[in-house]
Amino acid sequence: MIRTASLFSQLLARVPRNEFARIVARHGGQRAAKGFDCWTQLVAMLFCHLARADSLREICNGLACCLGKLVHLGVGRAPNKSTLSYANARRSADIYRDLFWAMLGHFRDQRMLGAPTRFRFKNKLLSLDASTISLCLALFPWASFRRVKGGVKLHVLLDHADYLPAWALVTEARRHESTLAKTLRLTPGSIVVMDRGYNDFTLFQQWCDAGVWFVTRLKEATVYEVVRENPLPTRGNILADEVIGLVGPGALDKCPALLRRIVVWDPQNERQIVLLTNHMQFGPTTVAAIYKERWQIEIFFKTLKQQLRVKTFVGTSENALLIQIWTALIALLLLRWLHYLSTAGWSLSNLAALLRLNLFTYRDLDQWLRNPFDAPPWRPDDDGIEQLSLAFPGFGQQPA
Repeated sequence: MIRTASLFSQLLARVPRNEFARIVARHGGQRAAKGFDCWTQLVAMLFCHLARADSLREICNGLACCLGKLVHLGVGRAPNKSTLSYANARRSADIYRDLFWAMLGHFRDQRMLGAPTRFRFKNKLLSLDASTISLCLALFPWASFRRVKGGVKLHVLLDHADYLPAWALVTEARRHESTLAKTLRLTPGSIVVMDRGYNDFTLFQQWCDAGVWFVTRLKEATVYEVVRENPLPTRGNILADEVIGLVGPGALDKCPALLRRIVVWDPQNERQIVLLTNHMQFGPTTVAAIYKERWQIEIFFKTLKQQLRVKTFVGTSENALLIQIWTALIALLLLRWLHYLSTAGWSLSNLAALLRLNLFTYRDLDQWLRNPFDAPPWRPDDDGIEQLSLAFPGFGQQPA
């Protein structure tokens, strides 16, 4: 007899139920619940992401097929499609947003996500970027973006200590990235890496005044003058290292601070990459490596869209979409935690695929993470109770 719950149940055990109850009470999520509480809604939406269910029908039918195992999840019975749809449309998405930040803070405090150290400097390294989630304008008329296209934009400030968000916000797709970047209040000494879509002279000066370092790409049309040239390293792909001042129309008024222009040769794509930073002490090779690390936020968005359900939605209201995005971030947090614990040496995508096939398998989670391909143990209890054999007349008797 197996004495463990399902993998899905053991995964849900990492959700702080007491904190979740306080969040639900703060937002009034249980008001007029009529038997369908917020915990059941959370379980259903996490099942949507981890099992990659495409519709309300798949979520409800998938849970209904495992009715005997739902008690271990804290769920009495599988929800109906109309009940789940009603809750997604009307229960505040702020419940799941606050739960994500509470869980992320707990995981970071307990050092449950690892701490990669790719650089020797002690500064906090962050990546800032946004990704547009395309929507059908006929189904999501409130998310108008272009004439025949709808969408929302997910803005993320990624912490490179664990490759999870330090800040996230969902806005309309029309909102420009640099507008929101000006509202961020970053810790002095932090290093922010971003693409050239964030080129804004006022933003550059704001961060220079706040003691925040940035690394980005310089737009080709930027007008500048070279103040001095720094010596180049004898090895590597650095072609130029210059201290510059911006002299374009209005640029000097918006950003009078001196900046640094570094040209790097990319041998893989056979092109030059022109970087811009306000950090004058780091070597040019380190600055180039910092910008290369920006690829991690691209991997973050790719993982979110490919492994979880944030491209197809089970509800068409704005609130239902926000609930699905925030529960996707909760599911990603749990997957990151599993990936950190795992010693099998697999990728996050393989982990997500195997977990999807074993959600209701009764295995010890730690043993499954060490060797997911072992057969689950199946033996009688060692309580002194012997297994009885079936006795049929003449069965097992020796012939006379």
